[in-house]
Amino acid sequence: MDLRLLQSTISNQQSTIKITGSKSETNRLLLLQALYPNITLENTSNSDDSDVMLGIIQKSQISNLKSQIFNVHHAGTAMRFLTAFFAIQEGKDLSDVAEVVLTGSSRMKERPIKILVEALQQLGAEITYEENEGFPPIKIKGKKLSKNKVSLPANVSSQYISALLLIAPKLENGLEITLEGEITSIPYIKMTLALLNEIGVETSFTNNIISVQPTTYNLQPTTLTIESDWSSASYWFSIVALSEIGTKITLSSYKQNSLQGDSILPEIYKDFGVETIFNKDNSITISKFTTHNLKPKTYNLNNSPDIAQTIAVTCFGLGIGCNLTGLHTLKIKETDRLEALKTELSKLGAKISITNDSLTLEPSSKMIENCLIKTYQDHRMAMAFAPLALKTSLIIEDAEVVSKSYPTFWDDLKSIGYQISEI
Repeated sequence: MDLRLLQSTISNQQSTIKITGSKSETNRLLLLQALYPNITLENTSNSDDSDVMLGIIQKSQISNLKSQIFNVHHAGTAMRFLTAFFAIQEGKDLSDVAEVVLTGSSRMKERPIKILVEALQQLGAEITYEENEGFPPIKIKGKKLSKNKVSLPANVSSQYISALLLIAPKLENGLEITLEGEITSIPYIKMTLALLNEIGVETSFTNNIISVQPTTYNLQPTTLTIESDWSSASYWFSIVALSEIGTKITLSSYKQNSLQGDSILPEIYKDFGVETIFNKDNSITISKFTTHNLKPKTYNLNNSPDIAQTIAVTCFGLGIGCNLTGLHTLKIKETDRLEALKTELSKLGAKISITNDSLTLEPSSKMIENCLIKTYQDHRMAMAFAPLALKTSLIIEDAEVVSKSYPTFWDDLKSIGYQISEI
């Protein structure tokens, strides 16, 4: 489904939007809930990724795991987290080996998983590749893992590290991870540790060593309310930045002391004339309070790479330049996001250059109308470009891809005055 977005104005300058729980927190907690059934979750994400994760966990719990095949489709967190989860799922007896194959979409089969697999193998896991070395699909024979020390490069996707941390309390001797080199995506590692702490697991993170104490007993019943997704909020920050002074949008529900790396948004978007107020009911109100500064912007997004697309498109929409660094993980996402940004922004008239871990956008005053924006099966490409409809008409290809993280996105845009039609 392609959508035409006509150049629009916001019809209600004081709108309220409800955004469901963080996909990052939800998927971590779904795995912990599978390990510790006394956990109850509220405000879970309604994203495709979380639905896939929950569905596979539920199927695995009601069926014999012998020779089961599970398809995660495009869900990267599900692939990484479930690899670790199934590695520790033992059979009921010696003759009942818990064996599964994890597979995914064609793009998922191109996304590396070797570092995580090797880390689990260091702990004693039995994992083999079904097709290409280092990539899904993989076959996992679940077993008891007694080793408790592992080392891996610190500059890899934080999802590899989080996958290990999530199963760590169920290992009889806990886990000590040594991260070699400079650590990237620290907020996501700290999120995982904070969630473990919240359910009663003891952890420590000193220098480059993370320790998790074994917690093999059943936990006390506990209910956790998941904070709404800051990555999803980023598109609303962009919309307000591209709007007239006085525009206000209220989003629910967010914490000022958030665990999510993308909670840096209020600080960054001050540079674009957007003010953020945290309300007593855990909502935030974002408003355009001044014109933006035309000076080029420089941000290191090492700890929040998922908002790079949003920021780049915001800068283009405002006609200002930017230099974004710390983006090396974007090359192994749903698509190579750096190449995709360069290609699609160039269609609109942008002058843009990229390296393996950075993006530089030149200031520009022109914007080509009615461009077809390819999404490359990447939800963030679709949503990052949508705010530009406040400046020009455009077409979003395969617009339904937003269901991966934010299924109601287009309906929410219509509710504030966007003119959207299927073509």
